[in-house]
Parts: sequence; structure tokens; C-alpha cells
Amino acid sequence: MDAGVVPRPGRGLQRARSFMVLATGLYRVSHLVVGVLAVAQHQRGSALSWVGLAVALASSGYVFGAARAGGWFGVRPPLADLLLVGCALPFAVYAGGAHRAADLSWSMLLGGSSSAVCAVAFGRGAAVAAAVAALTVTHAAGYALADAEIAVIAAHLNALVSSAVLARVFWWYLRRQGRQLDAATEQAVRAEAERARYAERMAHHRALHDTVLATLTALACGRADPGDPAVRERCAREAAYLRRLVQQHAEEDAAPGTAAAVEQAVRSAECLGLRVTAQYRDLVEIPAPAAAALGSAVTEALNNVLRHAGTGHAYVTVTGTGGGVEVTVVDRGTGFDPQAVEKGLGLRSSIHGRMREAGGAAEVDSAPGEGTRVELRWPA
Repeated sequence: MDAGVVPRPGRGLQRARSFMVLATGLYRVSHLVVGVLAVAQHQRGSALSWVGLAVALASSGYVFGAARAGGWFGVRPPLADLLLVGCALPFAVYAGGAHRAADLSWSMLLGGSSSAVCAVAFGRGAAVAAAVAALTVTHAAGYALADAEIAVIAAHLNALVSSAVLARVFWWYLRRQGRQLDAATEQAVRAEAERARYAERMAHHRALHDTVLATLTALACGRADPGDPAVRERCAREAAYLRRLVQQHAEEDAAPGTAAAVEQAVRSAECLGLRVTAQYRDLVEIPAPAAAALGSAVTEALNNVLRHAGTGHAYVTVTGTGGGVEVTVVDRGTGFDPQAVEKGLGLRSSIHGRMREAGGAAEVDSAPGEGTRVELRWPA
């Protein structure tokens, strides 16, 4: 992994993050509702209270909008919210004429949701403790200006600290569960890939037994004439199969499902007498339905070479492209005009249709006398 590159979280961790963004967002909304009702009923004549409420709404939109767009809280939006809504808002409301503890309570209440956001957004425990300490000092000072009773101050500070602690605990638990789910998913994917590789090896073993080994045994026992053109053609076909097999397994991260689907199409065409030169490069694994669609499309493309191209040789190249696969099927035959092809089950349905249904795409490039190139991509 390159230095400085942060790995993307798995689905489990993404879900945990989405839940915490939603939970803290709903917590903030409940406090904003209280603030709107308090200002509308008791402080409608205070311009600073309305301005403070507007700032709280704007800050909330900034914090949770950025978290939703980016998938998680950054550092700057929660920090700005802490300073504006958590620390400065109560003093602005006080300056606007709200000198009683009851009139300040809605602005103090919003500090509880600020502490919850900071508890999950700040990675370091020291940063969370500093944020809670700043809220505790400013809120205690604000209530002291309003001559609030000790019991009121203590109850509010307890709620403020509890909000941070509970949010931190919930986030710790959900994050752990999300990572465990991701680890279990990754293990299941690895196990499935290993099962696919084993199945592929068994398929190759059976194919080698029924073809190459049988041919070599026949030659060794004198039951086949090495000079017979049919025997020579069979040996050439099986030698090409062995070369492809070696090339596939030379790939360190060979994709069993992808390679097997294309190889099956190639072997099927070879059994019908078509000579196929296949190359596999940087293979990657794709979902089973996509691999099946890709194999079926390659089969149809090779069948078209057999039926229409007027040549006995085709070239297949399979290349990994990041998280996808690109396959080209090329022949040097007679070619055709793609625009003049009537709608049917071959080119349009068996190739374009299959790839489109699997989330991929197909392109056909041909002209009379210039051969044909079929390009298959997944994803589109």
C-alpha cells in the first residue's frame, strides 16, 4: 500500500459510521426543535436569540451535511460547531437579554449534542476530553452569570458529560462490531475463492487426464500415428491448452471464476475446430453472474467466427482493469457491416444483451474485408 493512502472502510464499518451520523443528527434535531419553540414563545423580541438560532441551524447543516457527503465527520466542522454552538451561543443569548437560567437552557441544551458529535468525530481521547472540558467551563460560566442554582448547573453538566460518554461508548461498540463483520466477510470471500481455485484445479486435472494424458498414452503405446494430420492437429490444440494453463497459473492473483469462464468458451470453440490463441494478463476476480455472462458472450463471439468469418483462427485477450475485466475477441476474416446486421439472438442478444444485463458492455468493430474485433467490458 502506498504511503499516505487511507484504506477505504468495509461495509460493516461504513454502516456503523452511517448509523452514528444518523443518531447524532437526530439528537441535534431534537435540541433544535426545543430551541425554535423556546425562542418563538419566550424570546421572539430578541434579535440575538434569533441570530444564535440561525447560526445553530447553519452549523448543524454544515456538520451533518459534510458527514453525509463524505461518509464520516471530519475534524473542522465539529470543531467549528463546538466553538460556535457549544461555547459561544449561550453568551450571545445572554447578551440578547436572556438573563434567567430558564431562558438560557435551550442554548445550553445544544451543547449536549455538540459534545456527542465531538465524542465520535475526534479520534483521540485527549481531544474529546478537551472538548468536553471547554463545554463544561463555558456552560458553568454562563449559568453562573444567570445566577442559576447549583443543582441546575450540576444537572446540566452531568447531562453534557453523559452525552459525550454515551456517544463515545456507542461508537466504540459499533465500530468494533463493524470491523468484526468486515473481517468475517473477508474471510468468507477468501474461503470462497479458495474453493473456486480447488474446483478449477480439479477441472483442469480431469481435462488433462481426458486430453493430453490420453493422447500421450496413445502415442507411447503405438495406437496413434504421429504423422497423421488429425493426431497432429489434436496435439497442437492440446499444446495450446497447456500454454494457456501455465500462463493462468503464473498469475500470482489469478481469478479462478473469470479465467474458467473464458477458458470454457475457448475450449468449446477448439472442440468445433477453431484454433484460438488466448492470452491472460493481470487477472482479477469478478462476481459469478458477471463471469458467466462474460463466458457466454465470448462463446457467441467465437461461434460467429466459426460461422461467418471465413477463417480458422481467432485471438482472445483477457486483461484485468482495476476492479474489472476487459476481453477482446479478434479475427482476421471477411468482416461485416455492424449496422447492416438484422436484430436476432446472436450479436445483439447473446453478446450485447448478456453483457448489459450483467452490468457490462460490448462493442463490435468490423468492416467488410477487415476482420472483426469484439470488446467486452465489466463493469460498463
